[in-house]
Amino acid sequence: MQRWGPEWLEDGRACFRLWAPDRTAVTLELAGGERVPMEPAGDGWFEAVAVASAGARYRFSLEPGLAVADPASRVQSGGVHGWSVLVDPKRYSWRCTEWRGRPWEEAVIQEIHAGVAGGFTGVSEMLPGLADLGVTAIELMPVAAFSGTRNWGYDGVLPYAVAESYGSPDALKALIDRAHELGLMVLLDVVYNHFGPDGNYLGAYASRFFDSRTETPWGGAVAVSEPAVRRFFIDNARMWLEEYRFDGLRFDAVHAIGDTGFLDEMAAELRAAVPERHIHLVLENEHNDSDRLKPGGYDAQWNDDFHNVLHVLLTGESEGYYAGFADEPTAKLARCLGEGFIYQGETPPGSDQARGKPSSALPTTAFVAFLQNHDQIGNRALGERLTLLADAGKLRAATALLLLCPQIPLLFMGDESGSRSPFLFFTDFHDALADAVREGRRREFAKFAAFAGAEARARIPDPNDEDTFLQSAPRPGPDAGEWQALYRELLALRRQAIVPRLKGAHGLGAEVLGTGAVAARWRMADGAELALAVNLGEADARFPRLPSEPLFALGEPGAPRSFAAWLTP
Repeated sequence: MQRWGPEWLEDGRACFRLWAPDRTAVTLELAGGERVPMEPAGDGWFEAVAVASAGARYRFSLEPGLAVADPASRVQSGGVHGWSVLVDPKRYSWRCTEWRGRPWEEAVIQEIHAGVAGGFTGVSEMLPGLADLGVTAIELMPVAAFSGTRNWGYDGVLPYAVAESYGSPDALKALIDRAHELGLMVLLDVVYNHFGPDGNYLGAYASRFFDSRTETPWGGAVAVSEPAVRRFFIDNARMWLEEYRFDGLRFDAVHAIGDTGFLDEMAAELRAAVPERHIHLVLENEHNDSDRLKPGGYDAQWNDDFHNVLHVLLTGESEGYYAGFADEPTAKLARCLGEGFIYQGETPPGSDQARGKPSSALPTTAFVAFLQNHDQIGNRALGERLTLLADAGKLRAATALLLLCPQIPLLFMGDESGSRSPFLFFTDFHDALADAVREGRRREFAKFAAFAGAEARARIPDPNDEDTFLQSAPRPGPDAGEWQALYRELLALRRQAIVPRLKGAHGLGAEVLGTGAVAARWRMADGAELALAVNLGEADARFPRLPSEPLFALGEPGAPRSFAAWLTP
């Protein structure tokens, strides 16, 4: 099986490859004028060997007037429409060579957008403060090259190349090195279900890369049943884990890939490729497919159900995807705490398809819980955070639930400082595409009562305006010190009392105590029992009477905005 991307040869030359089954001829172009006809190598592959050194710029000429970047380019010069750059993947000298990672049970994750943080160097500067707070892992939103200089990352078109506006491949490796020196894991969000709308030329020479019979919200699905396409993505995942030494990957919207066999094969190969380190594989999967979370597969899934039901309880909102959680939300929260997923085969309101599979047999660490993430803030028209949408006391109680619950907690950058800054949807498209993105986003919100009128929709920020990007950098809220103190205390408790007992923990049940109030119990690995109770309602509720004093409490137990945790040997 041919592999994507250039291969260094020992004699000062490199072998360049392209899978172009729709073409009968391809030419390698090197900056400076050299043109090398590529030879057919079977099954649509073309190869050419040329003298080249690190830093050489190259591209593939398909026909007069059409030259494209290497789809497996490691870095670009001049953007995704420009030249690919030959990179020596072994040039970086690693400092933290003994790092073997951390067990998944220790994960407390903060999601970070590298662009609004100031690029890879800016993220590196954040790391000491996060480690001191008690965060044990960061998760970078996608860093693959996209059109322009600003993007969430989900419009990437060159999955092997790091975005030029964030920094170089070596700058990313230095970030990971620094994280490991501080004891922090680094996870990366990768997108294997679609390509962005500008700069993807695969359709011009490899139509078999896409499955025109299967549609996704972003166009035709990637054809992972095609061996070359399968290799493209699995090798990309291996590159991040092996060459960049990421500690794990979060796979975006795998329900849009539609091939569980591919997912299983990828997980097995990734684990076999890096046996000497802790490697963590996490899914985003609307299907709530618990079969993918069994031993040897994926460690966990983002638990959107946790977020959605808590958002309803905290804000009272019930439009959009919150509609499926608005009916009896307290009972739904109890099920989420006791069993993991809320939807385990039921049909959500407004849908004609059942969602989910039974999840109660899974360990609690198979679920990544969160109150906010990039989607849940940025997919709002105005990008508001919960600090502006929810009662502060209720939000503190929900935060305690998140951080002491035996699911794996994920924070979004700025949560720990009570940020009130928006996180908006931003891009850097131009001309007709910019117009289409701006107007399409405004039409998308017409179904919401607050934006039914054209005047209200006109207030939705233009994704392509640079100010939209600049506004999205998190700034500490006016009560940042109080939030940081709460996070610090809760994460210390988690590290001391929960994490050592977490591996293999399982639910013992959960109950509704009143409107917005629930209690849940878990059997921990050492036989101890963890109990949590929270009241996000407006009336008093009776919290459980347990023989031990609370491990932690907020407010008067059972009162509105209260939370308590007990650990009983």
